Amino acid sequence: MNRLDNPILRVLEGYKAAILAKDVDAFVALYDRDTVVFDMWGTWSYNGIASWRAMVEGWFGSLGTERVIVDISAAQTIVAADLAVVHAFATYKAVDADGLELRSMDNRLTMTLRQQADGWKIVHQHTSSPIEVGTAQVIFRR
Repeated sequence: MNRLDNPILRVLEGYKAAILAKDVDAFVALYDRDTVVFDMWGTWSYNGIASWRAMVEGWFGSLGTERVIVDISAAQTIVAADLAVVHAFATYKAVDADGLELRSMDNRLTMTLRQQADGWKIVHQHTSSPIEVGTAQVIFRR
C-alpha cells in the first residue's frame, strides 16, 4: 500500500488511523450516511450510519487502555467513474499501553465507495474469515 496517490488507498489509511486513535468521529466520517456494513461480530448487518456509529462507540469504548493496530495488505482497487471497490487482507492487532501485542486476527475486507462532494465514502463494507470445513471453526490466521 505505497500508492498513496490513490484516493481509495487514502481512505484505508484514514480507517487505520481512526482505529488506532479510537476516534469515533473520524472513523464514522469515512462512511456514507446510508452505509450497509456486514461485520463479522454479533449482528447480521448494520444499516445506516447511526447503527454503525453505535457499534463503533461500543467497540472503541470496550478497549480501555488497549489500542488496535490495523495492517492492510494485498489491497486491490477498481475505480469506475464515481464508484470504487477495494479488497484487501486486514490484520487487527490489540496492543497494551506499552505496545505489547495481546492478540490478533486476520480478516478479508471488501469496501464499495462512492465519490461524493466531500470525498470518497464507504457505502458498503464486508468483513469475513473462512470457516474450516471439518470443525466449522472460524479461521483467524491467513
